[in-house]
Amino acid sequence: MDSETTLASPPAVAQKVIVLFRATGDAPILKQSKFKIGAAEKFAKVIDFLCRQLHRETVFVYINSAFSPSPDETVLDLFENFGIDGKLVVNYACSMAWG
Repeated sequence: MDSETTLASPPAVAQKVIVLFRATGDAPILKQSKFKIGAAEKFAKVIDFLCRQLHRETVFVYINSAFSPSPDETVLDLFENFGIDGKLVVNYACSMAWG
């Protein structure tokens, strides 16, 4: 059993973060608004996923209706600093909503 635990992924890699998507402005509402994503993933993966869900090439994303994070940020860093009630709230829009 010990050899299996040493081969397991580190907890940070296996950890998942709940992302809650909220439509803003003229953006269509997703049928499912909560998704889990690996904590070690870059925020760019969240943006790509959202673009595929909305069938759009570009989408504007904001954390807690306040700022647009860098695509290079990890989901875990954003969650630890800006998560609310165990979720990372991501607002999205088809046109720029907040400067």
